[in-house]
Amino acid sequence: MQYDQTTSRLLTMSRWIAPLLLSIAVVPGCGRSAPDSGKPKFGAILMQQDQFFRLNEAGMTAAAGRLGVELRVQNAGGALDKEIALIETFAAQKVAALLISPLSATASLPALERASAAGVRIVIYNNPLPAGFVAADISSDQAALGTTTGYAAKEFIEHHRGGKARIVVIGFSSQLPEQGFARAVSFKRVVNLLPGAQIIAEQDAWEAPQAANVVGELLGKNPDVIWAANEGGTVGAVTAVKNAGKAGRIAVFGTDISSQLIDFLLSSDDILQAVTAQQPIEMGTAAVEAAVKVMRGEPIEKKQIMPGRLFTREKPEEIRAYQKRLMDAAR
Repeated sequence: MQYDQTTSRLLTMSRWIAPLLLSIAVVPGCGRSAPDSGKPKFGAILMQQDQFFRLNEAGMTAAAGRLGVELRVQNAGGALDKEIALIETFAAQKVAALLISPLSATASLPALERASAAGVRIVIYNNPLPAGFVAADISSDQAALGTTTGYAAKEFIEHHRGGKARIVVIGFSSQLPEQGFARAVSFKRVVNLLPGAQIIAEQDAWEAPQAANVVGELLGKNPDVIWAANEGGTVGAVTAVKNAGKAGRIAVFGTDISSQLIDFLLSSDDILQAVTAQQPIEMGTAAVEAAVKVMRGEPIEKKQIMPGRLFTREKPEEIRAYQKRLMDAAR
């Protein structure tokens, strides 16, 4: 008899609970997702928060707007666990494509492979990833970045230091082995062509504050030339030389480009002599364009290598023209 009474109460409650739930469901904005734009959805993961990746994002955003794509951008902040979580989130959201500069050619692989198996097209930019499931891979010629700056430093040493120089190398191979090693080996190969050039110290420091401290300590070895393999290292090297009052005595060469590095190249202090820049805006644009082609089933060149570009203080008009472009992209 108890069972019958309970059942009766549940049936009575269902008669007024069901209409209430229905009324709640139709309240505008309550428990409902935003209307679908109807556009293909792409996810983008930036490796870290610096100007290079912000310019990647600027190129992606402009291309997505032009090609009718809804772009969702997240930043891994240099943390592998966060990168993996973002990959899994985008896969769960069923984005059509994922654009990513992977933190590791090995550790990033399993999560990306799972996302690909779930139907997400994987487009790699900046850091190559040798995997069969990758739909497109857009990257810079890392060896050429080191080689180009190496020749700029070699010419400077020949013309301004009599062919002799004590050189400090600031790298980032312990952060990104493939990129860092390619740049550093290529730079050293060129400057070692000078019999009077000697590499007296080599140390990793890829963030500006860290690099400023490291270079500050290495100044005790009396270098004539410092080369840094990335933006943060270059900023730190210039800062250390300037703070030590050694402008004009120690020349800095670097890699990558940013508003701050442009200011250093245009400065009258004569510290930063040249940088070889990647093309971050073009890289971001190319990544979105490649993803759209893959999604549409159009033919695509799977491996795309983007050349670097040398900026020297001897050609300030080229630097100012690129500065304007960066400012336009940031708007």
